[in-house]
Amino acid sequence: MGGLNIQIDAAPEFRLRALEHRIPKIDVVLLTHGHADHILGFDDMRRYCDLRKGEAIPVFTNDDGLERMRSIYPYAMRERPAVRGYPAFSVRPMPETLELEGGVGLVRSTSQDHGPFDTLGLVFEEFKSGSKIAYYTDCASVSEEAEELARGADLVVLDGLRMNEHPSHMSIDMAVDAARRIGAKRSFLIHMGHDVDHDRVNASLPEGVELSYDNLVVEV
Repeated sequence: MGGLNIQIDAAPEFRLRALEHRIPKIDVVLLTHGHADHILGFDDMRRYCDLRKGEAIPVFTNDDGLERMRSIYPYAMRERPAVRGYPAFSVRPMPETLELEGGVGLVRSTSQDHGPFDTLGLVFEEFKSGSKIAYYTDCASVSEEAEELARGADLVVLDGLRMNEHPSHMSIDMAVDAARRIGAKRSFLIHMGHDVDHDRVNASLPEGVELSYDNLVVEV
C-alpha cells in the first residue's frame, strides 16, 4: 500500500507464507486479536527486525491483543532486540484512524463482537489510487458502524466459518448477507472450517462473492 508492507496478524505458518511469497519487508503489523491462529507466528518476524537494523516493528492492536503479546512475547516487548537476531515489537493501542507513514493512506478501525471479547475490524484507504479494502475477520456480525466504514470498498474480506450458526463467528449465509449490504465490487470469505466443501459452496455463492483459499493474491 503506497510502498508499505502491512501485515495483518501472523498465523503459525507465517514463516512458510513469507518465504513462498517472498515478502521483502514488514513496515507495520495490525493484530486483530490474540487467539493462537492469529498470533503464534510473530516470533518468525525476527528476520524483519534485522532488516530494519534492529528497530522494533510497530504493532497496533486492541486491549486483548496487547495483553496477549505481553504474555506470549515478553522478551520482544522492547524498542530494540535484546540481542541481534531476536524480534522486537513496539506494541501500541490501535486508534480509530491510523495515518500511515509517508502519508500514503490510512487505516480506520472498528470494534467487532467475537463472543466473550472484541476483535478489530480494519478498513484501508490508499490516497494515490483511491482504493479501499475492508477486512473483517473473527466476528459474529458486521455492525452498522463497520458497514458504514466499508461502504464503497473495492474489496471486502469477511469472516464466514461454516454453514451452521456459531456464537462468535458469522455463518456463510450471514457473511453473504453482510457482503450484499456493504456492496463492495468483490467480497471474499475467510476462516472457513474443515466442513465447508470449497468447490460446492463456492459455486453456490452470488456473483461477486467468493470463498478465499490459501495463497490467494488479489490486486486492488
